[in-house]
Amino acid sequence: MSKKQTSNEPIILDEALGKSEAFILKYKNQILASVAVIVIAIIGSVFYSSYAEERETEAAEAMFQAEALFAANHYEEALNGDSVTILGFVQVADEYSGTKVANLAKAYAGFSLAKLNRYEEAIPYLKDFDGNDQMVAASVLRTLGNCYANTGDNNKAIKYLLEAAEVAESNSISPNCLFNAGRMYEVQGDKAKALELYNQIKSEYPTSYEAMDIDKYIEHVK
Repeated sequence: MSKKQTSNEPIILDEALGKSEAFILKYKNQILASVAVIVIAIIGSVFYSSYAEERETEAAEAMFQAEALFAANHYEEALNGDSVTILGFVQVADEYSGTKVANLAKAYAGFSLAKLNRYEEAIPYLKDFDGNDQMVAASVLRTLGNCYANTGDNNKAIKYLLEAAEVAESNSISPNCLFNAGRMYEVQGDKAKALELYNQIKSEYPTSYEAMDIDKYIEHVK
């Protein structure tokens, strides 16, 4: 059996270390600058996260009274506040721009304006809302549909009502949107599309309020 060969050559650690030191000395400014950028980025990220969290808290506290006014059907006060201690949805959306709360304030502002029959003013606020919450998004789309219906733009009204029905997947919101869109198709003289939506209500939402009398509407457009 052959013996394992071993090398008698020494490992020159000093030379290797010397090369590393030379590299660091040569490029130390660039290395320090890169480290500084990383450190600053980390500190900045932590600081911004803390600042953003504080802003969200402040915005939520500022909007609390406006939400209470909205729940009590005081839509004008909820919209504009009292110019003294209560911030309305319009002010919250403006002063806390970029926060999640400000985004929600836009939806509330749109809802308030729609409740006040100020449909054209409501539309920009509702369209500016950008959220993933299923029920809020569906409510925004449905309100947009109703606003367009009340301003005479039936095509956009139908578009948003159908989107709301799809997003909601709700036994209360979806059949209501489908029914209203169907009625609008009837107004436009498109009985075939109206029938399609009425049949959808009957098959997919048989326990909904709209389904109770849907056969009457189905017969009407046949």
